[in-house]
Amino acid sequence: MERRQLLHASAAAAALFGVTAKSAAAEPRAFPPERLFEEDPEGYWKRIREEQFLLPGWRAFLNNGSLGVAPRAVVRVVRDYVASSAAREMEYYPRWGYETLDDYRQELADFYGCKKDELAIMHNATEAMSTIAAGIDLKAGDEVLITDQEHPSGRGCWYMRAARHGITVREARIPIPPKNPGEVADAVIGAMGPRTRVVSFSGITTVTGLITPVKEICEAARAKGVISVVDGAHMHGQIKIKMSELGCDYMAGSPHKWMFAPAGSGLLYVREENLEKLWPSIVTGNWDDKKLKAARFMMMGTNNRAVVEGAMAGLRFGKQLGPERIYARAHHVARYLLKKAQESPHVELLTPDDDRMFGGLVTVKFRTQRLEKFHELLAKRRIWTFRAPQVRLSTHIHTRPEDVDLYFETMREALG
Repeated sequence: MERRQLLHASAAAAALFGVTAKSAAAEPRAFPPERLFEEDPEGYWKRIREEQFLLPGWRAFLNNGSLGVAPRAVVRVVRDYVASSAAREMEYYPRWGYETLDDYRQELADFYGCKKDELAIMHNATEAMSTIAAGIDLKAGDEVLITDQEHPSGRGCWYMRAARHGITVREARIPIPPKNPGEVADAVIGAMGPRTRVVSFSGITTVTGLITPVKEICEAARAKGVISVVDGAHMHGQIKIKMSELGCDYMAGSPHKWMFAPAGSGLLYVREENLEKLWPSIVTGNWDDKKLKAARFMMMGTNNRAVVEGAMAGLRFGKQLGPERIYARAHHVARYLLKKAQESPHVELLTPDDDRMFGGLVTVKFRTQRLEKFHELLAKRRIWTFRAPQVRLSTHIHTRPEDVDLYFETMREALG
């Protein structure tokens, strides 16, 4: 490919991700030395943000829970793959949707703690949840138990089946905030009844960032003969998990939130014993070839392979930096945020002050509905959050303590 063509393709790819060609062309640097991490952790993380991400210094980004930030290494891989595929430099179709991508699924499975044949690549957790909900055999009168803290994608898929097939959906109430993990487990397990066929709940809730006791709930469900479904959209990359150890029958995931993947990256986990029971929702050839195992749910027609390449680059970026280090940093800044919220007279904390029960998400509820001035100042100061009386604030390795300070300083200025 000629240099002019490559630059044009690179610029187009960069535009897809909302960055300038000049920024996208900047090659990521090596990670800072380990000595800096030991001597000056804040200096280390500052360099990680400045050198590994495209985030400008003026952006205070506190909404990673909706859509994460891809590092430079990921943007580069996606950009280069778009250009390379346009030039047909490879000897295979530059796509996915008819391919099993075994090597990639094995690498993902090794990290997430499951078998390759239990894992399918999806576009997001919504697609995975819909695949699960639509694919489980249920009949009129069967009950699905969810919680009152589910994401719309974790609710809508079951309520659609209720409207279409006459199943019943019931919601267990989780206290806000709960006193301890046992109280959460009791609320969900205690709500399972004789007609409950499925229990579907979030591993980390989108409402308050609560880490739920997944293993305990799934074990209780299995003992009762109830199918367990976990919306894991916020789990992968925010906390350490091994899916096979959790005991769930199904799990959905969104690596584009916490795993540095580009938008449009999702996962579907199907426990081995359920692989032949789940019906696919989107089909093409080989949809009924059960020898494909979980890859059967990837047979959905032509899709953008560049996003998958980016997701793998995000996984490798996180592995190179160190997953434990990432989890600890996100939680460290979230704990700082939680402390600032506790000190503020303007908000009520909805996330429990218990390190076992939150990772990088903290939710606050404002004591006033008059937030117009606050929202105006947030926009003016380029602070990116939800704009609502109840706000979920997210922290990751690119979040600076001064971003948190600016948010609460702006709150004080706007609300008095």
